[in-house]
Amino acid sequence: MKKHILCICLLLAMILAACTKSLDQDPQDKISSANFWKSKGDFDQALAACYASMQEAEWAVEMPVWDCLTDNGYAQHNSGGAKEIVSGSISPSSGGLITELYADSYRGIARINLFLQHLQQYTGADLPEADKQHYEGEVRFLRAFFYFQLYYRYGAVPLVLEPLNLETQQQPKTVAADILQQVLTDLDYSIAHLNETPYFENGGHASRSSARALKARVLLFAAYGDNGVPDPGMLAEVRDLTQQVQAQYSLSPKFEDIFRDASQRGNPEIIFSINFLAPNNTAPWDMYYGDWLVASPLQNFVDAFECIDGLPYGESPLTDPNAPFENRDPRLKKTVFVDHPDFGDGKVHTPSNSRPTGYGVMKFLVPENIPYGFSTLSQQNAVVLRLGEVLLMYAEAQNELAGPDASVYKAMTDLRARVGMPPYPAGLTKEQMRARIRHERRIELAFEGLRFFDLMRWHNAGEVLNSVPDGLQPYHFEDRFYKWPLPQPEIDKSGGVLEQNPDYK
Repeated sequence: MKKHILCICLLLAMILAACTKSLDQDPQDKISSANFWKSKGDFDQALAACYASMQEAEWAVEMPVWDCLTDNGYAQHNSGGAKEIVSGSISPSSGGLITELYADSYRGIARINLFLQHLQQYTGADLPEADKQHYEGEVRFLRAFFYFQLYYRYGAVPLVLEPLNLETQQQPKTVAADILQQVLTDLDYSIAHLNETPYFENGGHASRSSARALKARVLLFAAYGDNGVPDPGMLAEVRDLTQQVQAQYSLSPKFEDIFRDASQRGNPEIIFSINFLAPNNTAPWDMYYGDWLVASPLQNFVDAFECIDGLPYGESPLTDPNAPFENRDPRLKKTVFVDHPDFGDGKVHTPSNSRPTGYGVMKFLVPENIPYGFSTLSQQNAVVLRLGEVLLMYAEAQNELAGPDASVYKAMTDLRARVGMPPYPAGLTKEQMRARIRHERRIELAFEGLRFFDLMRWHNAGEVLNSVPDGLQPYHFEDRFYKWPLPQPEIDKSGGVLEQNPDYK
């Protein structure tokens, strides 16, 4: 997929052309609907542009910033308006992630709907029906991703399944349950029509297992509803989907290899990723996190890593306040650096920015790219779905359904054994295992953009966030923040057709 990434401006030109049909002729210096969509090659290029829609910062290079909305980290540069969200300054006029997530999701959806419209109309012999169905499965996987973002952060939003024009551009909201159903419908189509080939052998294209893993995540997050009590039917689907995915993947022998460019291609753990390729298609991973410290881990997060005997730091006899990173869960050093990143063998970088907590995020840095700065061409892929999360989803669903049976223990043992951590003690209750699994998600998936969404679905965000002991700013969470307001500019542009969420009127 890396070599197929197309400049985003290509699709923007096509979309603009599609919206200006009244012009007498198409500009000869731009690609338009009049001279595009003429061959399978055109659809291949447009498909690459649909995938490129996921390269927006909130799903790619700023994925770690989501953890700065939680008890895990601090965003010293206020990326995505993190400081305002943390402090509870949330309103329809808020910018940052609250506005960007909405706008970027619909931009991606618009590209996909345009692609689908032309795909349905295309009759060329170079694109037989089976191939058309496969292409549709790929873009509907992407559309499901975008609509799930909208569903989970805003609830009821407009449901747009075809290109809009001047007459149809003002769309009302559709109830949240119907948005969720559309997500599941798209994913079911993808599961039915995508390759059975695992993602790591599929050239960067979404595969059937990618759709299954995303559907499992969607159902797991939706299962907790509005009260944090999970729906058994949804959990049973999560269990079954994750079992199917596990059969095709294996854990990366080295935890850090999942996130470093050189070891991502063909990695047997990665189920879907957002791909980049230097020199023309890069993302500033190393500069953001190794030099600017866009995300700074908090002390309480660092303290959450166990000692290598499996006991909590501070309780374990291995606790050493004078060497706090020694005898700890190996994921600590692979996730967090103290003051500056040091990979050994002289691979050291001194950040140009301050270290507000004394810590930085190590997880996404590449030692070969040192020194980090504006000229660094970082092409690490953003890993969206991986087996580590699938094991955690399976364990959570099965524990809620049947308690901590042998399969739950095995999933957690396998995950921890990858980094040399001991298995959990026998005889845990369902409640004790639940706490262990939630803690393991915080450690294993740190700064991968999921902690915020976990607190939302478990409905313990207020309890956790209003009790952060070491935040560099006051935390303030209210129940209405479980859903965000629709951006005010969208309300204004709709001429009254689009209604604001009730808690923000």
